[in-house]
Amino acid sequence: MKKMKIIKFVTILPFFTLTACEQGPNFAELCDQHVEICEEFQEDTWCKKERIAVGFANLSHKLKANDSNKYQQLIAYEGYEKCMAHAAKIEHIKLKVKKTIRTNNVLKARDKIKEISLATEKSEHPDLLYFHWSRYLNEASLNKFIALEGNELLERSNRQVNLASYYAKRDPTKTLNLLYHALELYPSDAKLDTEIFKSIASIFADKKEYKQVYIWSKILRMYDPKDTTIHDSTLQSYIIGYGLDADFLNKVADTTLNNITAGTFTPPHT
Repeated sequence: MKKMKIIKFVTILPFFTLTACEQGPNFAELCDQHVEICEEFQEDTWCKKERIAVGFANLSHKLKANDSNKYQQLIAYEGYEKCMAHAAKIEHIKLKVKKTIRTNNVLKARDKIKEISLATEKSEHPDLLYFHWSRYLNEASLNKFIALEGNELLERSNRQVNLASYYAKRDPTKTLNLLYHALELYPSDAKLDTEIFKSIASIFADKKEYKQVYIWSKILRMYDPKDTTIHDSTLQSYIIGYGLDADFLNKVADTTLNNITAGTFTPPHT
């Protein structure tokens, strides 16, 4: 049998979510009512989604200043900074000033990240504890975060994933169970973090459990067909190379994904 290249993903990426502003003003209304929020950055055709996320995060914090909203600000600013830093590298032949505007916006975002980071350095909020460890290698924050294991405060999907990221290179079995629990905690019809599927597949790849690698890769493919880390041709090659029962494994993947999206997923025994 021809040796197959094992499907491999980067294990455990931090998972962050921004609270959607499903109610309240749209962005145009936000700008009319809170001009200072929208004037923070010079407007650009790039990174509109990220700029809007910053605007709503700042509005939430303006209306209710707390650590949870500070965390959302940090994540929004990080998303904007990353997007705009990429855009700033693009040379404009006819309009060089665009690069200057984008560079200034990047610097402003970085300054805000530093400002909020300093203001939250001693926070006990679980997400901020993880943030300060993952961004600044703050050991005190890490120790406090790990000490919360088993506490109701960590009974949220993103926090289970963050906890899993700590154990990823230390205890694969525990990491797998934490990722399963993260999926178990999702309510029905919630937006899922696809990095969980990739991380589970990666753990099973290390274990050489090829059926499970295929199942979780198939789940990723079904849930997010636009994700470029896996393709139908890759899955087909995997089936052929390892002599797997595609019909059976596809049914398992379909049932598993349906349970996850319905909020009825039950972790298997590991």
